[in-house]
Parts: sequence; C-alpha cells; structure tokens
Amino acid sequence: MAEPLDRYDAELTTPEMVILELDATDKLDATSQLAGRMYEAGRISDLEGFLKQVNAREHQLATGLPGGVGLPHARSELVSQTSIAVGITKFGRALDFGAADGPATVILLIATPASSFSDHLEVLATLARSLSKESFRESLRRAYDPEVIAELINSSLVFFDH
Repeated sequence: MAEPLDRYDAELTTPEMVILELDATDKLDATSQLAGRMYEAGRISDLEGFLKQVNAREHQLATGLPGGVGLPHARSELVSQTSIAVGITKFGRALDFGAADGPATVILLIATPASSFSDHLEVLATLARSLSKESFRESLRRAYDPEVIAELINSSLVFFDH
C-alpha cells in the first residue's frame, strides 16, 4: 500500500498501472492483468468482484473504439478513487474489444467509485476525445516508458477535477 503522501495520490494513473508489451490471450485476460495493477496500487478493494463488474459491463456493450482502442470500464463500490490502468499490447498482438474497425492495441481500464457517476462519464468522454486523435494514440503506442504514458494520460485529463 502506498504512503498517504505518495506523489501520485491524486493522479488518475501511475507508471505502476501501465503494462508495456501486454501479452494477453483475450480482452478478459487483458482486463484482469490491468485490474491486478490497480489492486496492487490500492485503488480497488476486491479484484475478483471488480472483474465481475467490468465483464458484466462488457457483455452489455462492446467497449472498442475506432483506431485500435479498448476502453473497458466500471463504476463500483470496490473502487477507492477514479483510476486508469493502461496496457499497450506486445508488437503484433491485438485484442478484440468489439470495435467495427478491428482489434485493439491500446487498452485503458477505467475504474470509478460507485458514487461518482458524473466523474465516470466525464473521464470516459474526455479520454474518448483524446483517443479519437491519431496523434494521441500513436504517442501512447510509441512511448515505451510507463512514466511517459502515465504523464500523457494524466495530462489529457488535466481539466478533470478529481
């Protein structure tokens, strides 16, 4: 568990919640690996319970975005603070998140506390806007550094008051 005054406390993501060269068999495996990083960071209290909620959400509606992006997400009482875990797939690997234009190589798992419905929608909308820009997606894919990726995500949500 991080110290209370950890410099990343208020950040939506941290380098520890970034997986480079993500090697997953499918979207459930990818989501599980990313949620594991959130759990280790103390952002979710029950890994299995949270994964059930994310997977139930996936069954309702595909979370693939155009341009090779997967955006699995859940609002949950198991989440302590709004958090984003990022996976960049291993070269040549892509995972089907149901997008019309094909599988995803950038996966962002978004977790928000159950109480913050507006936060959840705001983070999703802001990220979707950033991710609709090819330059932003390419910056994430080419970063090869968890620090840089965390900074890209956090700065894209700089106007998000969390």
